[in-house]
Amino acid sequence: MSASPGTLLHCRGLRIGYHGVPLLPAIDLEIGPGELWAVIGRNGCGKTTWLRTALGLMPAVSGRIETGPDVKMSYLPQRNVIDELYPLLARDVVRMGLLRGWSFLRPSVRIEPPSVRQALSDMGVGALGDVPYRRLSEGQKQRVLFARLAVSGANIALLDEPTSAMDPVAEAEAFALLDGLRHRQGLAIVVVSHYLGMVRRYADRALLLDRDTQAVVVGPPDEVFEHEAFHRRFSERPPPAAEVDDER
Repeated sequence: MSASPGTLLHCRGLRIGYHGVPLLPAIDLEIGPGELWAVIGRNGCGKTTWLRTALGLMPAVSGRIETGPDVKMSYLPQRNVIDELYPLLARDVVRMGLLRGWSFLRPSVRIEPPSVRQALSDMGVGALGDVPYRRLSEGQKQRVLFARLAVSGANIALLDEPTSAMDPVAEAEAFALLDGLRHRQGLAIVVVSHYLGMVRRYADRALLLDRDTQAVVVGPPDEVFEHEAFHRRFSERPPPAAEVDDER
């Protein structure tokens, strides 16, 4: 079923879980073009389960997931999905975002479009296109994956803790890159994160999930952070948006 006009993804009374057993109360939310959503909560609270259900990788227990016409979703899971045994260059990884029927064994049979070079440059790794992907730092690898996302043509991107292997400074830089990407391309971004300072600074909306207390809270980050359910699970208030600190 299609979502209402102007909505990319709509969860209507969505209950997520396994084998017909729900983990949480019903989730209702609408995601529009260019919005940055943050999914927050303690480990094991259902964040990844919701993400995978929204993508259609898992069946819903009940309720519906509706998408707008011609919506294309992209997913960046927690762990690196690029097999580092393949002799891929950084630019080859980016090209994977737009090519169909592309072979790892023949990575040079296609002409590289300007969008690949531009995406690498926009992500701050323009000089690393010819570097083997496996030799890059964790932060550089993530920038290359963001560049792949930029050329994919997706309307909405769902990222599961994309900055978990980064130090606080690199994590803040990654959020700034995602923020720039959604403003340039109108891409809706949904990111699972424990980095509450950056959530407060960049996110338009937050989804708080807590399986233990059966809480589902949706709203602007400042409102979610003031909710009783947030304070039951986080002993301290999140720092100001400008503060760069490792809260994990």
